[in-house]
Amino acid sequence: MSVLRSRFVQAVLVLVVAFGVFRFGVRPPAPWSVVTLYMSIVLLAVLVYVSSDSDSWRAFVRPIRTTLVDPDKRLVRLVLMVALPLLFGSYAYTQAAAKSEAPPELRAVHPAPPASIQFRGKELNIQGLDNPLRKDPAGAQKHVAAGGEIYSRNCVYCHGDNLDGKGHFAPGFNPPPANFQDPGTIAMLQEAYLFWRIAKGGPGLPKESTPWNSVMPAWEDRLTEEQVWQVIMYLYDATGQQPRRWETAH
Repeated sequence: MSVLRSRFVQAVLVLVVAFGVFRFGVRPPAPWSVVTLYMSIVLLAVLVYVSSDSDSWRAFVRPIRTTLVDPDKRLVRLVLMVALPLLFGSYAYTQAAAKSEAPPELRAVHPAPPASIQFRGKELNIQGLDNPLRKDPAGAQKHVAAGGEIYSRNCVYCHGDNLDGKGHFAPGFNPPPANFQDPGTIAMLQEAYLFWRIAKGGPGLPKESTPWNSVMPAWEDRLTEEQVWQVIMYLYDATGQQPRRWETAH
């Protein structure tokens, strides 16, 4: 095993083993930038080790010098002269060549609502609209219970039992159904916004929000105006969130 005693072979083995560990032995896989950083540190450490004294350094560079100078290594030099440019050229090409990738889908998560919508032939002004059912505090729990029943019959399959967007159908959708437990969803929106989104669904989104592949159906053909408001009351009550209020001029 005299080959393994060579400083050059030992250095190459250390680099190969280190690369294998960083690239394939770490879970989850480390980003390429991290692998490059760690390999640079290992290379620096190897060079410091093999140059720690003159004898070690001479032993390290001896195979390199022999390959480049000795007459009997002409075939090896010829192979290297062909293989190395091809290797580096191939790497440069793969890094610079255009890749076949789908264009990025830029979409607005909460697009601006229209000023008004048509709901079953009735025009509703979204701007400044409040939930009319909240004007009856005595009947609030009745409306919440009714909204829960409507949610269980129609919405639970996508938005889930826990209103977290993890219903039975959710894994098949991209983007996934809204997670109402997330403080970044209904807690940031007015109830009128939810009414618009529930009533019009994905087909009713504005053009500036495209491309959009939301599978949210338009519920205005299946739910009455009161039922939509009841579902909205249930969503806020079940998640413990409060709807965002319209700003009033002072």
